[in-house]
Amino acid sequence: MRDWMAWHAGYDDPSSALTARLERVRAHLGHAIEGAPPGPVQLISLCAGQGHDVIGVLPGHPRRDEVTALLVESDARNASYARRRAVAAGLAQLEVREADASRPESFADALPADVLLLCGIFGNVSNEAIRRTVAAAAAMCAAGGTVIWTRHRRAPDRTPDIRAWFGVGGFDEVAFDALDTTALVGIGVNRLRRATDAKLPAGPLFTFRDR
Repeated sequence: MRDWMAWHAGYDDPSSALTARLERVRAHLGHAIEGAPPGPVQLISLCAGQGHDVIGVLPGHPRRDEVTALLVESDARNASYARRRAVAAGLAQLEVREADASRPESFADALPADVLLLCGIFGNVSNEAIRRTVAAAAAMCAAGGTVIWTRHRRAPDRTPDIRAWFGVGGFDEVAFDALDTTALVGIGVNRLRRATDAKLPAGPLFTFRDR
């Protein structure tokens, strides 16, 4: 199995594909929070890792005090690291929950989300699992909620399929960034048009492949 703590070392290299992806995700996250309806903003990040995206945006965001954030991460070391960073940033409204993000019961109490991060997931699971997660996203979001997702574009490039699945699920595409990095990163942003009758599956959304 991949060492997910060691995997985060890529963020220490300012020229890495991970850093380039992080910069774009942060930019989209800031815009999504800014564009959320007035009032409280519920943010959920699945497979949140060390929280570099959320914790890198919230401290200086104009709407920081309106945001309640839940970061779900199964790796105890990454969860502990994210928790320490959140405390250091003074983000009392941010919870880091050590749990299996593939299981909806791990975060169901925080739904619906105004902003949902599905970053670092789609490149590690089967196509069937991606499609199941995209279909479930409508049940995880409030009307007008924004999903930010990532997936590499190496052959066979599945990002066109993912973009189409979000459309079928009731989402409009806000943006899609195709970064010409060594990892050929794709970053998608989609907004739920209206509340739907989509339901969360009874079982897990996805299972990470062994590395």
